[in-house]
Amino acid sequence: MTKSARTITAARTVTAARTVTAVITAAAALAVTALSAVPAGAADGPKPGGDRLAWTTCEGEVNRAQKCADLTVPLDYRDPHGARITLAVSRIATAKPGLRRGVLLIIPGGPGDNGLDRPSDAYGRLPESVRDRYDLVGFDPRGVGRSTPVSCGLEHEDLAWVKLRPWPAADGSIDGNVATGHRFAEACARNGGPVLRSVSTANEARDIDSIRRALGERRLSAWGTSYGTYAGAVYATMFPERTDRIVLDSNDDPDPTRVGRGWLAAFGRGAEERFPDFAKWAAAPDNPDRLADTPEEVRPLFLGLAARLDREPVPWPGANPAELNGNVLRETMMQALYADSRFPVLARLMLAGLGSRPLPGTQSGSQPDDVMQNHIAASAATLCNDVSWPADQAAYTREVAAERAARPLTAGMPVNVMPCAFWPFAPAEPPVRVTGRGPANVLLAQNLRDPATPYAGALKLRAAFGDRARMVTVDAGGHDVYRANGNACGDEVVTDYLVTGRRPAGDVFCPAG
Repeated sequence: MTKSARTITAARTVTAARTVTAVITAAAALAVTALSAVPAGAADGPKPGGDRLAWTTCEGEVNRAQKCADLTVPLDYRDPHGARITLAVSRIATAKPGLRRGVLLIIPGGPGDNGLDRPSDAYGRLPESVRDRYDLVGFDPRGVGRSTPVSCGLEHEDLAWVKLRPWPAADGSIDGNVATGHRFAEACARNGGPVLRSVSTANEARDIDSIRRALGERRLSAWGTSYGTYAGAVYATMFPERTDRIVLDSNDDPDPTRVGRGWLAAFGRGAEERFPDFAKWAAAPDNPDRLADTPEEVRPLFLGLAARLDREPVPWPGANPAELNGNVLRETMMQALYADSRFPVLARLMLAGLGSRPLPGTQSGSQPDDVMQNHIAASAATLCNDVSWPADQAAYTREVAAERAARPLTAGMPVNVMPCAFWPFAPAEPPVRVTGRGPANVLLAQNLRDPATPYAGALKLRAAFGDRARMVTVDAGGHDVYRANGNACGDEVVTDYLVTGRRPAGDVFCPAG
């Protein structure tokens, strides 16, 4: 029996998603509030006897102290006694129970990223003072990894990263993206099943609260990164009194009218702000992968090479797609800008495109097909189930043309059409609007030059939280801040908050270094 069949315990179908009207009535708003307040029909406090999870040895190469457990939660929180699915949860308990404050839940990014092994990764990065005070808890979100998984059953060619982000054709046409979007949405409708239709940020927040209750905790501290900042912000909005110390790292714009569409659009700005860091590195005299004599030469070199590869792709046997074309180079650029440690991947691919190096064995970011199937389905389900996307192809064509002229590094991709434009399911509820209502217990951490979640979007999340939040901004590039880029100032602010609960009196700026 498959894991999905084993964990969905009631043989019933989920009622088709209701069409969300443009005007949300007061009754609907009250219903959403009530649903947020009482997940799974249970009381807010911990169950008698505390932790009710059965911890066992985890699979894979993880810290030996990490233990794993399964938690069943409702497929549909509106029907708490109906079909159920499984969440895979993990924990590394503090070695000093006398200092223990509670749980630090690590909320993964993506959407669609695995989180089960994050405690092992975090254990090696976090200072001892934090590890002493918290059990580090991770989880695979619903639909992901070892939780009840989802898949759209896409063809191998549609699993390429260059297909997942909607790169226009070399001439700017989006016809191919429209065809891919239709094909993708139809496959998800055909193969995704009720679990895929249940994936959303609001349900992830409800799942997080189910994890809190299963752990026997009255309140939960959390560390969310990337998309996990939005999921953490939604949790802190839906369940404010269940939060303890919340750290949100590399922050998404919470605009409830756009959500994922806004996050995609942000890549254009993020790449432009971050690329100069790569250019400076690529022109350094002692760099074995040096591309140019000066940083100013690197951008035109990249743009010229991408244009040439648009016209004359280079065969790349075994890759997906099996060629180095302009969009493969641009996609590699986007992934490389996430961290300075990835810069050599882009430089070496550029050198290969210029004919002075051989092509690498695989494309950057490539994963086995089954892993890609799961990640793509969970990611698309979140982006498309959270909010409706417009379907006007002519409007997308105009936006792509304007974006290509304004931000040539990303060639119009960030504002292009996605499968969400053709998604067959309407959102089951409106997106959560993040507000300042709740305890003043949120700390945002943000790099100035983040290619995926730019500083401008973080400022919008900061404004949405109002006095609930403070923000520490680091003069650095890349994605991820806390214990990720070696900035002692930024790390100290976050560590001090997690250990002592002291937030800065105001927002903090940390210089480079």
